[in-house]
Amino acid sequence: MSKNLFFNGITDLLVLSILDNHDSYMYEIVKSIKECSGDLISISQNTIYTVAYKLQSEGKISEYSKLVGKRRTRVYYHLEPEGKKYLEELLDNYNKTAQAVQNVLSSLKEGESHE
Repeated sequence: MSKNLFFNGITDLLVLSILDNHDSYMYEIVKSIKECSGDLISISQNTIYTVAYKLQSEGKISEYSKLVGKRRTRVYYHLEPEGKKYLEELLDNYNKTAQAVQNVLSSLKEGESHE
């Protein structure tokens, strides 16, 4: 698996997880990822827009506009049922992959202690 595919899958996972929690607008998604990761993950708005566009074209998320203030409109993204199913698949794959990596690391560490 290439780094881009892995990163894109992680970005999908993060965006969908945020939307599973509540509808959000672009800046809020970017800010949530950065803050919740302790500033370890910083994803540009352009990257999030690209992911959002892809997820929207696949019917996994939708968007709606909401008036904030007197004249400003903000675009919010909403998780659709198809996106919820995809999120569950991504979470399952992520958890299995993380466990597999941990198993390899643990096995290698155990191998070191036996030498």
